[in-house]
Amino acid sequence: MSILAAHVDDLANLAARDRLRALMPRRGADFSSNDYLGLADSPRLRTAIAEALARGVSVGSGGSRLLRGNDPEHDALEADAAAFFGCEATLWFSSGYAANAALLGTLPQRGDLVVHDALIHASAHEGMRLGRGEAVAAAHNDAGSFDDAITAWRARGGTGRAWIAVESLYSMDGDHAPLAELASVAARHDAFLLIDEAHATGVFGPGGRGLAAAYEGRENVVTLRTCGKALGCEGALVCGPATVRDFLVNRGRGFIFSTAPSPLMASAVRGALRILVDEPERRDRLHALVAYAEHRLAVCGVAATGSQILPLVLGDDATTMRVAGAVQAAGYDVRGIRPPTVPVGAARLRISVTLNTDEAAIDGLARAIMEALA
Repeated sequence: MSILAAHVDDLANLAARDRLRALMPRRGADFSSNDYLGLADSPRLRTAIAEALARGVSVGSGGSRLLRGNDPEHDALEADAAAFFGCEATLWFSSGYAANAALLGTLPQRGDLVVHDALIHASAHEGMRLGRGEAVAAAHNDAGSFDDAITAWRARGGTGRAWIAVESLYSMDGDHAPLAELASVAARHDAFLLIDEAHATGVFGPGGRGLAAAYEGRENVVTLRTCGKALGCEGALVCGPATVRDFLVNRGRGFIFSTAPSPLMASAVRGALRILVDEPERRDRLHALVAYAEHRLAVCGVAATGSQILPLVLGDDATTMRVAGAVQAAGYDVRGIRPPTVPVGAARLRISVTLNTDEAAIDGLARAIMEALA
């Protein structure tokens, strides 16, 4: 028997249930990426990279940041980001997944409680699995459910710190968290509020500072700002009090034992932040395109979300993948999303509106969906 027999059997089981994943090349009009502002291939980011190379910025870091891997570009990015987002300090990670895992695996202590939204990202679950605090789910976007969970925990004798973990904009539904109400719950219970701004950074808030911009700088607020979505680069910035940064540097195993991200990419992220300042018209164009898409795709059954993420919930897995395949064959890159990424019975097309498309492409997408549904 092969030493990989268990793995082969697991893959066969996935295939039998039509759950086997495979990597697909990029093709067709972009309605699936998170490159919302169209920065990933922008001339200005190419120029930022070229200028960084010209002044001697290295491609690799050579080690963890606590050894020799800390580059002046890392420090410059974190200083620029703290000034841009209005927080006391930032810490840059190689990815949003790594940052979320480090945050929730490091900050809550033994005896603490983490109350997380039921639809929070898998990376947050990974952090809670690694962490020392108790974790419970609250009903999606229901501030009262968070309040009740903390109250019940206290009634059972919980004496540690409560942590509220949410996303400001959910990647599969496109809906916004009730941040004002959640901030009130956090204040009432002397709790920390952890806000993942992955899909809001660059798109919403004053100057693209996200939906949590009004709460940035508070001692009990920590935000996570992904650089690989609207900023068009990679990595993620943890923003919050300097004490949080220092604690992650000293106790965050995912930070301590990882090779530092490329200094060259730090230069690119700095360039992306400058673009947010210099080119606000990108956000205006995106919001106008989202409004057009909401209007044009309504006939297909796509509900308006007020964001660039527009799900078409079809429910049935087989139907979802059939429609996705037909739309892709027509030249539009829309992916089918099935459980466990979304709840059972909630399979969908996840339509992402970006500046890589235009109104003509949206018109074509609408026609392709209607033909596939017929």
